Amino acid sequence: FAAQRHVLTYMEDAVSQLLENREDISQYGIARFFTEYFNSVRQGTHILFREFSFVQATPHNRASFLRTFWRCFRTVGKNGGKNLLTAQEYHCLLQLLCPDFPMELTQKAARIVLMDDAMDCLMSFSDFLFAFQIQFYYSEFLESVAAIYQDLLAGKNPNTVIVPTSSSGQHRQRQPPNDCNPLEGVEASLFYQCLESLCDRSKYSCPPSALVKEMLSSVQRMTFYGFLMALAKDQGINRALGALPDKGDLFLDPAMDQELEKLVAQVSGLSVSGPASSSTDTANMPARNSPRINSPWKPLHHRRKMDAESEGSNEETDSSEN
Repeated sequence: FAAQRHVLTYMEDAVSQLLENREDISQYGIARFFTEYFNSVRQGTHILFREFSFVQATPHNRASFLRTFWRCFRTVGKNGGKNLLTAQEYHCLLQLLCPDFPMELTQKAARIVLMDDAMDCLMSFSDFLFAFQIQFYYSEFLESVAAIYQDLLAGKNPNTVIVPTSSSGQHRQRQPPNDCNPLEGVEASLFYQCLESLCDRSKYSCPPSALVKEMLSSVQRMTFYGFLMALAKDQGINRALGALPDKGDLFLDPAMDQELEKLVAQVSGLSVSGPASSSTDTANMPARNSPRINSPWKPLHHRRKMDAESEGSNEETDSSEN
């Protein structure tokens, strides 16, 4: 169970953050730190503003990042789908959540949608999101699929399953298979046999074999990017992954809307001064700092650090006024 849930990964990360921020954490206790850390892991907010090596470290981290990206930027896809962005612009959004997110992954996701190297073409949010989900979550699986596809194109029948051994943080440049001619491709039944063997033996995340079989059994031949697009559009695979809602519900998020309404109400409440008072009374009132509203996304150890910095800046302001 511990290995399946990657408990050791989170314990090591928690201890690392504990040591890095021990001065701040000592103010409110180690037990509270661990409680808030693992609550953030459970809620999926632990990946915010973290390095890419951590974001991609576990399937749960990847699913959490996908869900967070959707929740933060789903409004981009509203307005009747008229808000179209380039791969570079989507990459900028990804970097707001993960500053060192690699451009190569964004480009690979864009190629699933565009099926060519025209990286300056515009894409809808939903098209990019579902393509990005497949590319990001199943990154190692797709690397192996590309190698198998190339062997089949060359007339080889892969007898061994190619499983990436390096970390997915070290992404290799994948040479896009030649899918220009729609009549090209590989025999779907043979392709599935190779993929079934890959899914059975791979230690990385793979789409459900039954859904892949259903997808490939409906055609005689399949191109590489045709396969990737079919994966991205398959709602069964999307539900099995569990990170994103169905396409029809993509722009609905009642839980997030309620949180935003609460924050707006709190901010509005701070701006209301109560009964009117004279300017003299207002001038004689002692100055006080407005209470800070902590973002629900940030774990406690991040908030404490920010609070300490904010209090320091207030002290400097007070001293300058005196």
